[in-house]
Amino acid sequence: MYPDNESAIYRRFPKVPLDRRTYAFVLDFVTIWFVSSFFRGILQGLIFIICWLTLRVILVEKNQGQSLGSWAFDIKVIDVQFSKIPGLIELAKREGILGVVALLAMIGLRISFRNGLSMLLLTMPLLVDCGIVLGDQELNQAFHDRIAGTIVVPANRGFSLDLRLKRLQFIIKCKIRSFRDRDKYRDD
Repeated sequence: MYPDNESAIYRRFPKVPLDRRTYAFVLDFVTIWFVSSFFRGILQGLIFIICWLTLRVILVEKNQGQSLGSWAFDIKVIDVQFSKIPGLIELAKREGILGVVALLAMIGLRISFRNGLSMLLLTMPLLVDCGIVLGDQELNQAFHDRIAGTIVVPANRGFSLDLRLKRLQFIIKCKIRSFRDRDKYRDD
C-alpha cells in the first residue's frame, strides 16, 4: 500500500499519541484566536490567517519543526520523503488547509449555539480533516498531512507540558488524600 521508504520512516519514528497532537493544536488555535479576537469582521479573519501562517509556517520552519503548541507538548512535523523539517512550500500547503478549516471552526464556535446548525457545519471540516487520523492506524496522518507529505513525530526538545500537568495532578491528589487521612484520624 505504501512505498518501502515510507514504511521505513514510520518504523523509525514512534507515533505521537492523538491527545498530545490535539492539545498542541488547541494551544495554537486558542492563542491565535485570542490575538485575532481584538478585531471584528473580515479583519478578524485576516488577522487569524496571518497569525496562523506566521505561527504554524514561518515559526515551524525556523524552530526545528515546532510551533508553540508543538514545543509545549514535545512534537514536531517532518517531511516524509526526506525525514527532515519540511520546507516553506510543504508547510504552507499543510497549514493552508488546516488554517482555512480552523478559521471556519473559529467562526462556527463564535456563532455558538445561537445557530447550532451553522456551528456544526462550520466546525465539521476541521473534525473531518483531523478525524482521518483515527482511521489511519499505521501512518497516523491527517488529511492535511497526506496532502503536504508530512508526519508528526515526537521531539527531543520541548516543555513537556502534558507530563508536567500529570505530575502536578498527582501531587495535588496526594496532598488532598493526606489531608483527608489526617482529618479522619482527628475525628477518631
